[in-house]
Amino acid sequence: METISENRCFGGTQGVYRHESAVTGCDMTFGVFMPAEAEEGPVPVLWYLSGLTCTHENAMIKAGAQAWAAEQGLAIVFPDTSPRGEGVADDAAYDLGQGAGFYVNATQQPWAKHFRMWDYIADELPRIVTANFSVDEERQSITGHSMGGHGALTLAMSLPGRFRSVSAFAPICHPTTSTWGRKQFTAYLGADESRWAAHDATLLMKNWGLDIPLLVDTGASDQFSEHLMTEKLAEAALARRVPATFRLHKGYDHSYFFVSTFMEDHIDFHAEALWA
Repeated sequence: METISENRCFGGTQGVYRHESAVTGCDMTFGVFMPAEAEEGPVPVLWYLSGLTCTHENAMIKAGAQAWAAEQGLAIVFPDTSPRGEGVADDAAYDLGQGAGFYVNATQQPWAKHFRMWDYIADELPRIVTANFSVDEERQSITGHSMGGHGALTLAMSLPGRFRSVSAFAPICHPTTSTWGRKQFTAYLGADESRWAAHDATLLMKNWGLDIPLLVDTGASDQFSEHLMTEKLAEAALARRVPATFRLHKGYDHSYFFVSTFMEDHIDFHAEALWA
């Protein structure tokens, strides 16, 4: 693992690191914020998954998460959203290819060789983080924005026991019926829609429910609301009698101004579960 940068941040350290990934077959970059408490022993960790067009850097710089994480003594991991580099497949559209991994393992060409973001987030990167940073393997939670919210929800529901809580900012909730989903799933997973269900939070909620705390925030003025379908996930949670909090915020859109406004709430939400 190569250290790209490390900066003092709210009494802790914000670092950026690069490693050669056996899963994606290319170099991957990620950020880690470590609070001051990590100098004394392992701390709980919150995973933050970013959205379309983003890298590890967007949330790291724009979300304002470090201040609140430092206050609660939490580490935060900021992974990239896709494989990148020369020889990695891409597309001219912003919502497919590099920057748009959708947190799935692609099975179709030309994507299958590198686009294995599910295995990368679920397995490889956690092993690298726990081997190199003072984080507690037993106390982990996950959150994300937009496509990253989709990833956070599907990982939390598919890996029972891994996370203590899950939250999302404006997540893509029902991608098998959304423009942000059908296009990408067809490209990455093929035309057989039965293979898509494992990556649809609404369908997972309908079929399996959720046994950890859930918080979802969406802006009432979100310009991409037709792609998100938050109400479908809320309906599924209600039908399964899953305790969850869904909030709709008047005047807020899809931007990081929205994310940063409610980041403190999400950090506090996860801290309550992680320190319990």
